[in-house]
Amino acid sequence: MLTTITNVNNAINGAVWGWPALILLGFVGILTTCLTGFFQLTHFRFWMKHTIGAILNEKHVMAHTEDRTISQFQSLCTALAATVGTGNIVGVAGAIATGGPGAVFWMWIIAFFGMMTNYSENVLGILYRRKNSDGEWCGGAMYYLKDGLGAKEGMKAIGTALAILFSCFCLLASFGIGNMSQVNSMVKNINHAFGLPNLVIGVFLFIAVGAVIVGGLKRIATITEMLVPFMVILYLIGSLIIVFTHITAVPAVIVSIFKGAFAMKAVGGGIVGSGIALAMKMGMKRGVFSNEAGLGSSVMVHSSSNVREPIRQGMWGIFEVFADTIIVCTLTALTLLSSGIVNLDTGALTAEGEAVGSSALMSYAYELQFGKAGAAFIAVAIFLFAYSTVLGWSHYGAKAFEYLFGTKAIIGYRVVFSLIVLAGAVIEAQLAWDISDTFNGLMMLPNLIGVLILSPQVKACTDNYVRRKIHGDTSIKPIYSMIPEVQAAQEKAQAADADD
Repeated sequence: MLTTITNVNNAINGAVWGWPALILLGFVGILTTCLTGFFQLTHFRFWMKHTIGAILNEKHVMAHTEDRTISQFQSLCTALAATVGTGNIVGVAGAIATGGPGAVFWMWIIAFFGMMTNYSENVLGILYRRKNSDGEWCGGAMYYLKDGLGAKEGMKAIGTALAILFSCFCLLASFGIGNMSQVNSMVKNINHAFGLPNLVIGVFLFIAVGAVIVGGLKRIATITEMLVPFMVILYLIGSLIIVFTHITAVPAVIVSIFKGAFAMKAVGGGIVGSGIALAMKMGMKRGVFSNEAGLGSSVMVHSSSNVREPIRQGMWGIFEVFADTIIVCTLTALTLLSSGIVNLDTGALTAEGEAVGSSALMSYAYELQFGKAGAAFIAVAIFLFAYSTVLGWSHYGAKAFEYLFGTKAIIGYRVVFSLIVLAGAVIEAQLAWDISDTFNGLMMLPNLIGVLILSPQVKACTDNYVRRKIHGDTSIKPIYSMIPEVQAAQEKAQAADADD
């Protein structure tokens, strides 16, 4: 059975992660970057001020809501909970082990342009969101595919079909990237550090996950709001200690990243041309696995925010990718490459690295620095990262399930999702990652088509916001939604706030 699953998955994976899909991913990021005037660079101070800066200066950003919405900070933490996961540790290690140090450069490139892909997804998510029967905002690629792309002349059937396909793929992806691969990495590292049996860890996780997701988005957001800042800061401190301990090796590490990226050397002594292709492919694949820009996944939680301006939530999307890849993944790469586990001249793992295996490289790097306490630390870090990711993705899968089958059947999805945790604890590691890659690619394609065709609306909304909020033009009407009744309701609420 496993052999059959592996063969089928490999065939699909090779198709959905071929160069055409990667080129589409890069093109959408470049297009949205150009259409918005390189917003992530030209307005860097502005979006930093209105994201991480707003946490300190704007009380409403963190204020809990009484209705079915969540705060902007909770939406960020839940999105980061889903993105800052084992992809930042095991995924980066795997990319380096397969594609060499040069893979890190291509992770940076895909993240730079991915900032605006994620921004565009979130803007479209707010523009096309609507409330369900429970009074909860529902948004995501399925909605802007059906109501946005489907509104184009002659595109109704295509928009509806792509919305259904995206929801189906998202549902499957929630079991892969959002569950099995996370749990598998968590179990392997805990087993390495503490010697606990995989099944015992799986049963514990089944209970820990089920107890939270049964409470829905509000309970998930409450947990991730407390967990995400703590786990990220803890991991950054530990990794910074290792990097500063090996600070003299950092210049050589940076050189190896750029040399590997442009095939000045081949990975493991192979052909130079294949070296750059492999580094690029692994960097892009693992970059998307880590920050999820292009998948359309985090839109589903960003759309539940109590924000009114689409661009405000779009800027949280920029920060999400920046924090995930530019900060956390980069620090992981520097830690691994400066620790001596990777031969910087050939790009291949050292004998010690080969013996450990890519899934436990970061654990070994910490163990070299801190002894057994280091392995225990990284096991705890991976546990927190993976656990929070599973919680975040349970919401994504639930929203896809809701779109397909309605709100009343969601409890069935949550039960199945919790049971999949047990499967992730015992499945073979490489298969778990390969399945996750496949579901990512399947989910990415319809979403990118929607973002590509609707990118002019992102540009129009961005131009509108920049003119009003940055250049002070009060003569134009704000764009809150492409749904007329939602636009009218938001205008009314904005007027009421102004009167107060």
